[in-house]
Amino acid sequence: MYKFLTVCLSLISPLFLMAADAPGAQLLTLGQAFLQLNAQIREQTIEPDSAQLRFRLIFSELREVTDGYRQQTCSDSIRFVFPIKSYDAEQIGGNGSGYRPFGFNLFDHAVQGSHPAHDIFVYDRNQDNLDDQTEQPIDVLAMRPGIVVATESNWSPESTYRGGNFVWIYDPCLDGLFYYAHHSRVTVQVGDQVTAGQKIAEVGRTGLNAAKRRSGTHLHLMYLQLTPEALPMPLNTYDWLASAQVIK
Repeated sequence: MYKFLTVCLSLISPLFLMAADAPGAQLLTLGQAFLQLNAQIREQTIEPDSAQLRFRLIFSELREVTDGYRQQTCSDSIRFVFPIKSYDAEQIGGNGSGYRPFGFNLFDHAVQGSHPAHDIFVYDRNQDNLDDQTEQPIDVLAMRPGIVVATESNWSPESTYRGGNFVWIYDPCLDGLFYYAHHSRVTVQVGDQVTAGQKIAEVGRTGLNAAKRRSGTHLHLMYLQLTPEALPMPLNTYDWLASAQVIK
């Protein structure tokens, strides 16, 4: 099975023509493949069925690569960190009512209307990406340990992309993906292994809608649980956020 997936993945990107015996190199290679796939979905240069197949191959392989990590570090004790430093669940938009998973399709960018995520708002009345009280950038923190599998850090106002600058992190213990979006600045790279509470970005206003004056400055947070077939299913993180540790 492992060899079959490796051969199939080699068709996705030239990166797979390179040897990747070390776990770190394999993680980087798989992350680059997902980053490429993410761009193809966003730009609608791949059919949804093909995108779904490639996603399954990438994350089936990633599960195998991270199996040792999972066996050594995962436990029944699950700890969450609130994803914005010095903020808490009171800043979740609509007290969680903004979570709308119906109609979500990760593989078809043309499908719109769902919002399987929470927007967490910060104090930024003048919309300069700085906290109104501290006048400092606001840190985005990883909720859980994981591996960075995709980032965007070059969004510009001319772009029509909705997510703006973003970070995708795969959590081997939960076997799912965290998506953090709209950053002013990204501080991690594909292949990085992060810990819970580690800074990964700074809250911003990037993205087609997030950049508009009518939008309050916020972090967009989504979590996708992988099914046994390695397909992404949205899961409501409100309870995790409500019970998460706040880092001042």
